[in-house]
Amino acid sequence: MKYRQRIAGYQRLREQPLWKLLASDRAPVLVGLLQGLLLEADRRIPGSILAERLQQQLDALNGEELDVELPRTAQAYIAYWLAQGWLVRRLPEGASEEEYELSRQAVQAIRFIAGVEHNASLATESRLAMVMQQISQLAQQTEADPEARLAALKAERDRIDAEIAQVSTGKVSALDGKRALERTRDVIRLADDLAEDFRRVRDDFEQLNRRFRERIIDDEGARGDVLDRLFNGVDVIGESDAGRSFQAFWDLLNDPQRSAELDVALDTVLNRGFTRKLDRNERNFLRNFTSTLLERGGQVHEVMQHFARSLRGFVQSRGYLEQRRLNQLLKQAQGQALQLRDEVRPTALTGFVLPLSSARIRSIGQWRLHDPRTHQVDTSIYYAEAAEITLDSVGDLVAQSEIDVRTLKDNLFMLLGSRPRLSISQVLRERPARQGLGSVIGYLSIGTRHGRVMTDQLETVEWTGGDGVVRRARVPLIWFLKERRDELV
Repeated sequence: MKYRQRIAGYQRLREQPLWKLLASDRAPVLVGLLQGLLLEADRRIPGSILAERLQQQLDALNGEELDVELPRTAQAYIAYWLAQGWLVRRLPEGASEEEYELSRQAVQAIRFIAGVEHNASLATESRLAMVMQQISQLAQQTEADPEARLAALKAERDRIDAEIAQVSTGKVSALDGKRALERTRDVIRLADDLAEDFRRVRDDFEQLNRRFRERIIDDEGARGDVLDRLFNGVDVIGESDAGRSFQAFWDLLNDPQRSAELDVALDTVLNRGFTRKLDRNERNFLRNFTSTLLERGGQVHEVMQHFARSLRGFVQSRGYLEQRRLNQLLKQAQGQALQLRDEVRPTALTGFVLPLSSARIRSIGQWRLHDPRTHQVDTSIYYAEAAEITLDSVGDLVAQSEIDVRTLKDNLFMLLGSRPRLSISQVLRERPARQGLGSVIGYLSIGTRHGRVMTDQLETVEWTGGDGVVRRARVPLIWFLKERRDELV
């Protein structure tokens, strides 16, 4: 009987995404791509970025002489991985596109393969020491006899006193480098498992949110237990077993004193000489361990709060009544179908016609190909006449630009010292327009206030732009007079 139960259980597991990934014919390629795209660097990627990065890797692999054939496009592989349960797709609140991340079972499969590749020894002295320490602490903390507890505390005090006396004499017994390195790597593996547990906690919250919604919809009474607690202002997700457990862990992680002690201990370990034998990924993991826990724990905390708010909004908006009514109609239809199953054959005509959706198929011969020759663009170049600039447009341009008016006034003041009058074109021949069209506009603006405008006459001005191109324009003729030279100061 035990064998049958085990075989049946393994058959169920065989249909799970974890086993499917490991048993796939292209498991090495799939595991390598999933690990590189969504586990080692960014763990959550927008769909467009994921498709672009995956397509780059597919092109690189297909271009190499490997025994690997990847004929599909990146979008096709993403859709297939999503259907297999190796990817999870979500639309975060306020995001413009969907984001993808590895499913929990895909992460477990990749970590299993990575652990097999490293072939880490499991029976280490440090693991045994940690187990013995935890069992001793458990025995002490669950002891209810005051005398036994007091005896244990005195024994611990004697041990500490003896160690203090030994250290006072200058004798310190520290772990050797090999054992310290072994224990550090065991701690890294344990801490890595702890960080990955947040994925399981988040999935638990999602299942919990789904179960609460199902209970609300399936509740036939006026107000069930979940509804009563929601209407009374109780956070049912936060008050659940998973919610209380995570909240306790979250509070411990955010304790300033405990977090500071952990940071100090990590810095102390990283400054030891034996940590130089750790590889770069292991050192980075220890250095960023606290921030990693806070980041992933913050994501779970945000998910928990979002589920609680959405569940409350689902009830307060009375949306659950529509879902409950739809559920009742479906159950009613199923009940009536079960009653008629012995009287009506499955192939019997019902008298109801349901038109199916279809696509309109037309011959490709009806399309007329595009002929570029029928839409040729005239590429002839014509010499453009000089543009006209009015005084009104000059005023608008001056108001919207920063023109060096002071320099322009200085130029006019210096030139009028030896000439009775000047026009803008004459000024530009003596003083080139450093600001291009801006200088011309500046002279026009100054001329409207301190010059004589000949409203019925135009002149052509010429200047060289910053790109070296000579430009021309027709502007109103303005005379700057020597007798009004002092107005420019």
